[in-house]
Amino acid sequence: MTARRWIGRAAILGLFGFLAACSTVGGGRGGSSAYPVVKNPAPVVTGTMRPYQVRGRWYTPKDQPDYEEVGLASWYGDAFNGRPTSSGERFDMNALTAAHKTLPLPGLVEVTNLENGRRLVVRINDRGPFVDSRIIDLSREAAKELDLLSQGVGRVRVRYLGPAPQQGGGALLRASAQAPATRTLSPVAPPAPVATSVAAAETSSFWVQAGVFADAGEAGRIADNLSGWVRADGEGGRYRVVVGPWDSANAAEAARLSVMARGYSGALLISGR
Repeated sequence: MTARRWIGRAAILGLFGFLAACSTVGGGRGGSSAYPVVKNPAPVVTGTMRPYQVRGRWYTPKDQPDYEEVGLASWYGDAFNGRPTSSGERFDMNALTAAHKTLPLPGLVEVTNLENGRRLVVRINDRGPFVDSRIIDLSREAAKELDLLSQGVGRVRVRYLGPAPQQGGGALLRASAQAPATRTLSPVAPPAPVATSVAAAETSSFWVQAGVFADAGEAGRIADNLSGWVRADGEGGRYRVVVGPWDSANAAEAARLSVMARGYSGALLISGR
């Protein structure tokens, strides 16, 4: 995520007042089934369309009018709230926004949670996530609307809709969807007593997710190694190794970097709030 700050500073040079005008957007946040109508598209921030390198890998942004991809979505929130995005806008974790590696900025995409059918439109105004298996990084609010907060990551379909308006552009397309099965939180060892205290702490704390594994034994070994816990998806057959909790996002972010340094490069910061 540190690459966002560098890219954001460079992108400021490409801004030419696209925040000056107000937007006229249809759809809004009221659960309309129609896409936002962009009558005053914001100019693409030219500084964000240049090839760039992150962690030794090159990315080439380009116009992709027919872009549609299925993959994993992650999310980011408190630790980056208020910081500049790659487009120069301020990141607002309570807005429907997201980060993408190569689509034009700012732009609109439709995101569908393939596990529950929830759909929304988000404003792409940032670069990332720089993990091969993930195709989009959602704001906390977008992840909440798609019911991805507790999971940390989820399988989604992303479809490019076109340029974003001067401001905003996010829209909730489908709010009514059956909630997935309740997930349980259980420690690697010992059993029940500690699990109860961890579950209670989760409601107001920050966690680091080291990874998701199909094998319970492997997840348990990794959890032991990191002094963490295993979250078992009741019906999904997946096991999430989490570390924590911490009372502040800054402390959890420092722990996430430590977990990454121990070989878990896909570690995520997640909130239990």
